[in-house]
Amino acid sequence: MAYNSYFPTGYQPYYQTYQPPMNQQVQPVQQPTQTNNGLIWVQGETGAKSYMVNPNSTVMLMDSESDRFYLKSSDSSGMPLPLRVFEYKEVSNPVKQDLPQTNMDTSNYVTKDEFNLFKEEISKQMNSNVSVERESDKDV
Repeated sequence: MAYNSYFPTGYQPYYQTYQPPMNQQVQPVQQPTQTNNGLIWVQGETGAKSYMVNPNSTVMLMDSESDRFYLKSSDSSGMPLPLRVFEYKEVSNPVKQDLPQTNMDTSNYVTKDEFNLFKEEISKQMNSNVSVERESDKDV
């Protein structure tokens, strides 16, 4: 008597073995800051102090809690340099400050026209002296 396996002829069973998930590499911790248009926002001075900076670089950090920003730098070994703190304020209407009018005595100054006349006189005298020297050189 023939054995009936209830599988169609040519059927090859596929056995899948269980493989536990591979250990995933630990992802670096992201900075808890928000970047918007290239700006890095931190919460207060403690957030700025805890922000990691690459070696030999400087980062501007905007404070989300006050009107301050911070410049944080590190040296070539990655050690942070002292944190620089700045405050800023909005300038809504820049006021033109007119220079105070002083009554100066301009009698000691020369006008442009007077200067040009003087310059012409000097150049005439220089040309006449050069021509006199040339004539005296010919006589020798």
